Order: sequence, then structure tokens, then C-alpha cells
Amino acid sequence: MIRVAVLGAKGRMGSEAVAAVTAAEDLELVAAIGSADPISDIAAADVVVDLTRPDVVMDNLAYVLGQGKHVVVGVSGFDEARLAAVRELLTPGLGVIVAPNFGVGAVLSMHFARLAAPFFESVEIVEAHHENKVDAPSGTAARTATLVAEARAKAGRGAVPDATTSDPDGARGASVDGVHVHSVRLPGVVAKQDVIFGDPGETLTIAHNSINRASFMPGVLLAIRAVASRPGLTFGLEPLLGLEGPA
Repeated sequence: MIRVAVLGAKGRMGSEAVAAVTAAEDLELVAAIGSADPISDIAAADVVVDLTRPDVVMDNLAYVLGQGKHVVVGVSGFDEARLAAVRELLTPGLGVIVAPNFGVGAVLSMHFARLAAPFFESVEIVEAHHENKVDAPSGTAARTATLVAEARAKAGRGAVPDATTSDPDGARGASVDGVHVHSVRLPGVVAKQDVIFGDPGETLTIAHNSINRASFMPGVLLAIRAVASRPGLTFGLEPLLGLEGPA
């Protein structure tokens, strides 16, 4: 039996995680911690799931790893600097899994996008999330852009063509590793991403749509069950799913 604590347990993702852990026969929920609760309530846990916010997650990690707990993180904003900081916090035997997205379909769509990237002249990403999401672009979109850019570079593809010379209002979106990313924030949306490839005469769209947050729970449970057997830092669910990709 794996004993689990959830940080951010009162939020939308956190409450889903609490329900999923409670329903799993091989897991025991020992703490459901909201923003007003003491983080010391993790004391009985083997694995801590952090579903809080980018502005508090690093402090949480410092405390939780300092207490000798494995951690599963589902918070956006993990760039190379933050990942390096996590590695500095780790001690031998502890595992951390940081997942830009826990949706198995979303991870597969990123994998498919990387496979397609070398074969098309151009690519752009359109991502949509709910109106309360605090960061843009999403962690999934940023991760997808990086994977696509790496695959293009490995294949010898040059820069994505773009003849824009005037864009005072930022209509072309953000540029992540040379890939344009457009972010939409609307009520009624959970998470949606389209990766659109273009070549003369054709386009290919790889689309993923999370209808509700329950779709993320199989990935959360997979990470909880795997983290103790993966000491060090694992970035993304790809290695847990047997997909090629950086760990």
C-alpha cells in the first residue's frame, strides 16, 4: 500500500486526485492539504502529489524532499533552471516526476508531433485552457514546441518560415524555441491543443482535447506508483509509457 498526500487538494485538479487516490485499492490517502493547511501534514506519506501553483511549488519541493518523500508534480512552469534546482534538492534514493501533462492522450499527441516534425516545412501550436489558468503558454504547449524544435533541428530543418514584419499587438503569439504558440483562455474549456503542420499543398493537425479533469487521473496514478522505483528526476510521462523521450 502506497501512502499518498495531495497538495492543492481543494483545487479542481487536486480534488480529482483525492478522489482517484481514494478509489485506488493499492493507494491510501493520508492527507488532503489545501492552502490553509500545514504542509507538515505530509508526515505519514510515502509519495506527495503537488498540484498547487508555479509560485509556491519550489518551496513545497524543498520542504517535501527535505522530509525524505518522493514527489509527483503537476504544476506548470518547469524550465531548465527549475529542473536544475530540483536536481540540487534531490538526495540519493528519492524520486521526483514532473509531468507537463498527465493526460495519456496528450503525451501521445506530443510524441506524434515529434515524429511528424521533420517532415513538414512549418508548424504552429494553438492551445486553449480554462479562464483561471495563470500561465501562458501552457506547460504542455511549451514542452511540445521544444520537442518539435529538437526534432526539426536533428533533421536539419531550418527556421520556420514567417514573413511577418509588423506585429505590434503580438498577434503571432509567443515563440518557443522558434515555434509560434497561440494561447486561448475561455470558460467552458479544460485543456485543448492543436499542433498544425504545413507543407505546400497539405496540412496535418494533431489535436488533443481533455473534456474533464478525470482524464488526467490515470497518468497521476501511474506516476504515483512509479516514482519510488525511479530515483532522481523524471520529466514527462514518456518513460513511464515506454515512449522514446528524455527522462
